Amino acid sequence: MNKRIAIIMYLLLSINSNLLAQISSNSFAKDSLKIETSNNLKFNYKQLIIPTVFISYGLIGLENKNLRLFKSFKNDSFNEYGKDKIDFDDVMQFVPATTALSLDFIGVKSKNSFKKRALVLATSTILMGITVKVIKKSTNQLRPDASTFNSFPSGHTANSFLGAELLFQEYKDQSIWYGISGYAVATSVGALRIYHNRHWFTDVVTGAGIGILSTKAAYWLVPKISKLISKNKSSNNNTVFIPFYDGKTTGFGLISQF
Repeated sequence: MNKRIAIIMYLLLSINSNLLAQISSNSFAKDSLKIETSNNLKFNYKQLIIPTVFISYGLIGLENKNLRLFKSFKNDSFNEYGKDKIDFDDVMQFVPATTALSLDFIGVKSKNSFKKRALVLATSTILMGITVKVIKKSTNQLRPDASTFNSFPSGHTANSFLGAELLFQEYKDQSIWYGISGYAVATSVGALRIYHNRHWFTDVVTGAGIGILSTKAAYWLVPKISKLISKNKSSNNNTVFIPFYDGKTTGFGLISQF
């Protein structure tokens, strides 16, 4: 088992190495969208390269089954794991986004205010949730464990990479390690989805691309949404309803800053 999970982590980290390399580069640092300082934001096409490559790889994998990798892990004790427990990946998928919303509470300055971070998270979650659900329904792919026909793409992975991209964009000016740690957690979620026999490798890679792309799109859309909201003056509070999607269900959570 240890050898298998090591192989999965190696492959995911190999694909993810381009992300980590760009995190440490100045060119990628300048690539962020600054909600606070610009009213006329332009979406840089270079931001689309990595998520597009990830998503394209998964789509090609729908036709070329050899790209899926890791056909199955057949093991009685393994298959019993998680039936009566909450798997780590079910919880870990929310860690990057939660961290992105809460780090400033302990004195780490974020790029944008809590409200704007929450709005970016809400927007990206909606975009990601709709995209994942539509693709799952339209592709109808059987999971590796043969449980259901909604394998492609991985919602857990999309959710975790969505949060990792948010964490990176908000705190990269403080330290690149925030971005690296967020992507490390997201990569672990993807590896666990494969290890738990719930997804193919292509499902996970595509989920990562969708999550990253959803957050980037949200940063572009939020200023436009903010303009609409500003027209309707509301009370000055820091309470926000945040939608969530875990690959199975969609709901709302309440976040308040005191």
